[in-house]
Amino acid sequence: MTRYEPAIDVDALTAIDLHVHVEVDAHGHSSLPPELAEAASRYFSTDGPRPDLDSIADYYRDRRMAAVVFTVDAQTNLGQAPLSSAEIAEGAARHNDVLIPFGSVDPLQGAAAVDAAAHLIEEHGVRGFKFHPTVQGFDPSDPVYAPLYALLQDAGVVALFHTGQTGIGAGLPGGRGLKLALSNPMLLDTVAAEFPELQIVMAHPSVPWQDEALSVATHKHNTWIDLSGWSPKYFPAELVRYANSLLKSRVLFGSDFPMLTPDRWLRDVEQTALKPEVMPGILKDNAVRLLGLGGS
Repeated sequence: MTRYEPAIDVDALTAIDLHVHVEVDAHGHSSLPPELAEAASRYFSTDGPRPDLDSIADYYRDRRMAAVVFTVDAQTNLGQAPLSSAEIAEGAARHNDVLIPFGSVDPLQGAAAVDAAAHLIEEHGVRGFKFHPTVQGFDPSDPVYAPLYALLQDAGVVALFHTGQTGIGAGLPGGRGLKLALSNPMLLDTVAAEFPELQIVMAHPSVPWQDEALSVATHKHNTWIDLSGWSPKYFPAELVRYANSLLKSRVLFGSDFPMLTPDRWLRDVEQTALKPEVMPGILKDNAVRLLGLGGS
């Protein structure tokens, strides 16, 4: 086992993509049941490939980008065995010039999730954790998850939460039982208040709760917003306004690869009112600070 340590030449990078999904492992196992993967593809109007970790590394290396890679462990709620976060971390260690591993644990597993998170931090060197409250079926503001957040805060790793709408389950009967309200960013205000040193990323434009996300981010300075999952040309005007001003130091580039590619994101961002002077921070510099990557 090789513990992850970054070897990223920050100054040589054009960008850091904070939101890259590993959806298929080296054994061909998928992170989602087939009907949910198909629903997400229909929602995003894509039927593209689901590359493995080595292919993801090559893809980002070709673009002189680094990528934060992760899966989502929703075994309890979906009944689907997760991809191995340990294997993802080991793969990132092989490609530590371009990949940064985040772990994932199933919050519904209680103390076992805390133990698993500690193992991923201590033995594998993950730099953060990805949570998807809707897919994992948990209310992030529930005090029962305090031990997990305390561990992450003490370890100095990032907590990245899906917020807003999701294509997973879209169009299926009852959305396949997945509850959108669990991904309201206002639920993260409680987490940010009670764990003030925990760096929390609210992933995606939080449609339909963009104002809630902006409110939390302006009030709690341990929160960040990543811009993944939507083409920039569809960004709400208020999000762009805050990214240009009050939140310009805590807004982050993310694509949602493979559903949305960084190539399309960078092409479409030219159609927005994001100011040229804030783009270096959004594309790279803010993530360098968040992730503690150094650089000049």
